[in-house]
Amino acid sequence: MQDSHVENRPATLTAGGALLARLKAIGVDYIFANSGTDFPPVIEGLAEAEAKKIALPTALVMPHEGAAMGMAHGYYLATGRPQAVMAHTNVGLANCAIGAINAATEHVPMLLFSGRTPTVEKGRLGARTVPIGWGQEMRDQTALVREACKWDYELRFPEQVTEIIDRAHAITASAPRGPVYVSLPREVLCEPCPADQLADPPLMQPVQPGIHTASLEQAARVLAQAERPVIIAQRGAGDEAGFAALQGLADDWGIPVCQYWAVRLALPLDHPMAAAADPAPLVEKADAILVIDSLAPWSPDIHTLQSGCKVIHLGQDPLYSRFPVRNFRCDIALSCDTGDGLVALEGAMRPALQAHKERNAARHKTIARTNAAARKEAIARAASGNGSPMTKEWVSLCLSNAIAGRGATVFSELGCPMAPMALDHPKAWYQEPHSGGLGWSFPAALGMQLADRDRLIVATMGDGSYMFSNPVACHQIAEALELPILLIITNNAEWGAVRHSVLGIYPDGYAARTNMMPLTQLSPVPDFTKVAEASRAFARTVVDGAALPGAIDEAIRHIETRRTLALLDVRVRP
Repeated sequence: MQDSHVENRPATLTAGGALLARLKAIGVDYIFANSGTDFPPVIEGLAEAEAKKIALPTALVMPHEGAAMGMAHGYYLATGRPQAVMAHTNVGLANCAIGAINAATEHVPMLLFSGRTPTVEKGRLGARTVPIGWGQEMRDQTALVREACKWDYELRFPEQVTEIIDRAHAITASAPRGPVYVSLPREVLCEPCPADQLADPPLMQPVQPGIHTASLEQAARVLAQAERPVIIAQRGAGDEAGFAALQGLADDWGIPVCQYWAVRLALPLDHPMAAAADPAPLVEKADAILVIDSLAPWSPDIHTLQSGCKVIHLGQDPLYSRFPVRNFRCDIALSCDTGDGLVALEGAMRPALQAHKERNAARHKTIARTNAAARKEAIARAASGNGSPMTKEWVSLCLSNAIAGRGATVFSELGCPMAPMALDHPKAWYQEPHSGGLGWSFPAALGMQLADRDRLIVATMGDGSYMFSNPVACHQIAEALELPILLIITNNAEWGAVRHSVLGIYPDGYAARTNMMPLTQLSPVPDFTKVAEASRAFARTVVDGAALPGAIDEAIRHIETRRTLALLDVRVRP
């Protein structure tokens, strides 16, 4: 006897609706979309599927594609599930490009779609009807994002929908993870698509990376025998199990963990093996280094490894093969999901632990003393920055005190520095992608809040990064979707990262001597509180460092009681 659901299933569905239905079937929760004239078959498909009681992802209106990409990025960080972004032809896809670059650099999977201008001028449903149908045509639209995407395709026929969506999802979720792109011509989306397979199990599954046993055992021997081992971690420890495994490994073996330019937290900052962020004093004396999922674990121009030092790289793409120039030494490469690899490595080293127990204990004691002193100094330096204007470190310290014990998540984009904070769980910290696509922190925080409504989410940004985020669009999204994040702008009225780069390359140059930094100033600074208030958000300007703790507490109370976004425009020193 046939299943009644099968009997009631429509024979066909508009290809635009079929595509959406298949996304739901493979586990996509949301489509972050900015519609255009290529969207009629998608919008009709949404209405048709709803009328026929077919389950679809929730389609959210995004006033700007940059916000859509950032929210898909943040949602993945919260859930581990890739989501979909849908943009308008080439112009919408161009606005997605920065987000695609950020996602590719950080191994964040997502399904990126954009319409394509109709190919034909007449005689077919979906043909060109307005002048932009000619103006938006490109010879190679995919070129806008191809270098940032693992795979791309243009949908040719409606009956391909199920197979192409399944393939796109399997590829984006396979390590090394990253975005994929599918172009959607309007005529194809207008055609009827067979609906009999739309709810079937996925045609293919993502590739699950394994661990090469011989390489794992070799890495365990190298680290166990090393006298001055060091761990460098930039992109966290993978998951809860990896986070715990790294703590145990570092503690048992007395190995310092340096989180240099950390994008995610790999070790609690108050852990005795949590070293200062400067790798120089560690890597220059190390005889073995474990590099955990780090694009640039040190800077070869200023950091020199000791002759004979063995280097182990562990991560889903330990050689970062997408980048043409990345020539860090690699004696052993462990290609695996980071959490799985750390659990396996900790286990592989355990049998040798007893033989090195005395040496490890002595090393642990020395390193813990050094790390404790460095942390005490960082906190004292931050505490001394309580002035008018204040330092960014003071803002970090005040924020850390305010969110202690709340299980909060902090997104920092040239905002609060990590060093003075007390971060202690694997979702505590996300820093801007190393690709440098600005405007990421605000929408990424909104994406995580969408996925985890009960978590306190904080986005800290420089004033320039805030302007890059298309704040009017992001504030509209926060109000429309009721996403009550805390947004702290560390406002120094300049491109601070550019200033520090100039001083790093020309410490005694004319710009440094005269304190003149052309092309870095952002004065006069807009009143950012007015931008937030335009969307009915809580907004305050804080100039005096002594007033900051109270302002943060007030903002958090507002979030807890009123459940709307709270913005603090905090004036800091250059």
